[in-house]
Amino acid sequence: MERLQTKISVANVIGDVYGVEADEGQKVYELIKKAFAENRQVALSFLNIEMLTTAFLNTAIGQLYSDFSEEKIKKDLRAESISDSGKVMLKRVVDTAKLFYNDPEAFQRLQNSIDKILEH
Repeated sequence: MERLQTKISVANVIGDVYGVEADEGQKVYELIKKAFAENRQVALSFLNIEMLTTAFLNTAIGQLYSDFSEEKIKKDLRAESISDSGKVMLKRVVDTAKLFYNDPEAFQRLQNSIDKILEH
C-alpha cells in the first residue's frame, strides 16, 4: 500500500528565501515530526531558497535524529530542489547529528579535542 506523502515548502513555511535562523528551522522540524508521527513520507522542497545556514539545518533536520532512527529518516525524508552548496551543508549536518545522537559522550570528547587543538 502506498503511504501518503506530505510536501513541505521551506520558503512557504519560513516566509523567506533565507533559511538562516534556528527558530525558523524549528517550524520546519515540527512539520516533519508531525508528518512522521502520522506515518507519512516527507518531500522537503528548498525551491526558491537562496541561502541556508547550518544553524537552520541543524534545527530543521539534524534534531530529527534525536526522535527517529536513521533508517526512518533515510526512508521517509527526501530533500528536493536544494542547491549543491546546500547538499554539502546538509550532509555535514546529518553526519554530525548521527554522531551526536548515537553517542553524545564520544561527540563531546571529539569536540573537546578540537577545542584543545584550536587553543594552540
